[in-house]
Amino acid sequence: MSNSTIANTQKFANAPTTIVSAKPVVLSAPDRGEDLQVRVSAPATGGDLPVIVFSHGVGWSMDGYAPLADFWAARGFVVVQPTHLDSRTLGLPADDPRTPRIWRFRVEDLKRVLDELDQLEASVPGLKGRLDRHRIAVAGHSWGAQTASTLLGARVLDSDGVPGEDLSDPRVKAGVLFAVPGRGDDLTPFAAEHLPFMKPSFDHMAAPALIVAGDHDQSALSTRGPDWFTDPYFLSPGSKSLLTLFGAEHSLGGIPGYEVAETTDESPERVALIQQLTWAYLRSALYPGDTSWQAASSALEEDSQPLGKLQSK
Repeated sequence: MSNSTIANTQKFANAPTTIVSAKPVVLSAPDRGEDLQVRVSAPATGGDLPVIVFSHGVGWSMDGYAPLADFWAARGFVVVQPTHLDSRTLGLPADDPRTPRIWRFRVEDLKRVLDELDQLEASVPGLKGRLDRHRIAVAGHSWGAQTASTLLGARVLDSDGVPGEDLSDPRVKAGVLFAVPGRGDDLTPFAAEHLPFMKPSFDHMAAPALIVAGDHDQSALSTRGPDWFTDPYFLSPGSKSLLTLFGAEHSLGGIPGYEVAETTDESPERVALIQQLTWAYLRSALYPGDTSWQAASSALEEDSQPLGKLQSK
């Protein structure tokens, strides 16, 4: 397998710089039943820094996804990672009265982060006054990708198939959705019964987004194959791109972290490609006129042995 795409795209990313990281930064959340803990990672220097709010997959926490968070932060982004109520670090019992609404608490966690950027800025030594509040993106993996998608305009369908409340956020300008679940019509009977919120409508998800899917990602929650994870691209309006990774399963090569139980398809080369392409996409999405995405896309298309393929609309 060729690594030429990685080598070619590396020249389009900023050279890595020293980062600082603070955790836990605690945001008061009395209506949540538990204060919200987040991790903030940022370049040690520089100003007017764009922001990425990242939503973790089921069971994870602010401590995961270092391959993404560290890479983005070292190249100019402030990355904020909240710990959602479903995190294994919190040990919420299945019969907790909040459980049926955890999906909604997740969305509120991301919005709370945006509401409290002043506090987050002040909590990290040397960060105050360096955030660019006009350039904000969301990202997430798996359930976290579904969470992030709601801020981009996706809605949850009720039992009658009617789209629920619009939870999109105008402060969010773009997103990256990793292994985001597809249509609720294709859930297994178990998932349909126990995870009723997994019935998204992408009809109103108009904000720009990059969807990243693995062509070997077979979900136990879906009656379909890996193409289930491409629904958000094909069923949403507006400017979208789809990166399909060859041979990738649900961890997409190891974005939650190398050598962890969830990484069944470890591939540092694939993760390196994801790092480069997502950085380039977010740069171009947040900075009109930036050509990083165009250059990185061309490098992938020109590779004789690519790690994946791109589609855009």
